[in-house]
Amino acid sequence: MYRCPEQIYGELYYDLHNSGLWKDGKKIADAIPRVSPEQILENYQVQRVEKAFDLKSFFKTHFKSKKKKHSTKKGVDKTCDQYISSYWDTLSQQNKTVTEGCSLMSLPYSYVVPGGRFNEMQYWGSYFTLLGLRDHGKWGLIKNMIDNLSFMVDKNGHIPSGNRTYYLSRSQPPFYSLMVKMLSEKLGPTIISHYLPQMIKEYNYWMSGSNDVLVGATQRVVKINNYMANRYYDNLTTPRMEMYRSDLKLAESLDQNSDTLFQNIRAACESGWNFSSRWFSNYRDMNTIDTCNVVPIDLNCLLYNLEKTIAEAYQNNGDDDNCTLYSHKAEHRKAMINELMWDDDDEYYFDYHHKSQSLNGCITAAGMYPLFLNIATQDQADACAETVQYFLMKTGGIVTTTNNTGEQWDAPNGWAPLQWIVIQGLRNYGHNDLAFELTRRWLSLCENVYNDTGKLYEKYNVEDIKSKPTSGDYPLQEGFGWTNGVYVALKNQFR
Repeated sequence: MYRCPEQIYGELYYDLHNSGLWKDGKKIADAIPRVSPEQILENYQVQRVEKAFDLKSFFKTHFKSKKKKHSTKKGVDKTCDQYISSYWDTLSQQNKTVTEGCSLMSLPYSYVVPGGRFNEMQYWGSYFTLLGLRDHGKWGLIKNMIDNLSFMVDKNGHIPSGNRTYYLSRSQPPFYSLMVKMLSEKLGPTIISHYLPQMIKEYNYWMSGSNDVLVGATQRVVKINNYMANRYYDNLTTPRMEMYRSDLKLAESLDQNSDTLFQNIRAACESGWNFSSRWFSNYRDMNTIDTCNVVPIDLNCLLYNLEKTIAEAYQNNGDDDNCTLYSHKAEHRKAMINELMWDDDDEYYFDYHHKSQSLNGCITAAGMYPLFLNIATQDQADACAETVQYFLMKTGGIVTTTNNTGEQWDAPNGWAPLQWIVIQGLRNYGHNDLAFELTRRWLSLCENVYNDTGKLYEKYNVEDIKSKPTSGDYPLQEGFGWTNGVYVALKNQFR
């Protein structure tokens, strides 16, 4: 049974966070004990009452941090692609065993971390990292990472946001089936059936609570008319353990029930978009965060793909009944997406607010998931391409949303995963010239920043390419797994 740091260290853990001595609470949550937790707690009770007690010194004496996975050298002696190729080893690690009292969970195989503060295997970011590993021929590492995700879903009943104990209450956008399909490019289509049990477990996690008599929402399922849709969610209503103090400070500043606020914050973290005006009833006001009442376009498109992939696996197994069952589920979800989440007036896909029974009206890059996963009609795709070109295309690529709010998943920021989603969606429907131009702009931005700094980053300012992106929940991180992966994959398409 896993125990989180707050369960292990109790009062000490909260005292560390509440001290305000650390700008980033993840440093506390990820700390590795130098001695047993029991010894740390015993020492704390004895030393804390001493007149000269220094909490920061106590922390440094009893805990250490894992070395960050990034470079320190300024300047460039390699091309961007050469740098990434040599950098995979820096970002790779393996932890079959972990130190007692540490939040890191062991995994059986090696994996690539994003970099910076993210010194663990992250779920949805791994897909975009795998794109680069694929084009660099690292199929063994790709299979290892998929098998790690399989291990986590077998052990926990779902794939957590990452292999940290404090991530166990939530998942992330379900890209697992897309990773399995990627592996089939190398090992053949029958490999999909090998991962069928894990895909079923992931599907059951997202659909838990679904039944014919459901009214409204439960867990991650939302009943809308005759449709079963999905939302991001978290079972806990407490501050995030890795951002404990900042969440408490936010609750003090906002006029919202704290349990509701914390659950909406956690649900936004499950989306990977923490934070964005997508989740606000009033896009300018974090006080109106309402994630749990939003039916997101990206999540439902990804679950459509999961249903399609499960159907394909059953077809490979000769199980026609289950193949038909999941094919029907997929078609039903596709109908829901096109009926409820497509706006005929604005000619684009939007998130759906199930309480108000209306679209949220915020143009986001997430609206391109139906093109990425081949859900849109050609006419819808043509209209989406125009919307992208007019509203989302900027000097450095695709902006996350049209709203400039100070949140990191809003303007002026652009993120590698969304460049890939949009560009591949355009390519799927024949909009190759626009896809080519967006690729050129993004690669140029990444290369220019790399040439100036010798580094690749988690996100970029795509509107003012000479300026840094909005920081949001934490400072700008270098590394960076998904930026590296998308750069390599787009560069190969661009050639």
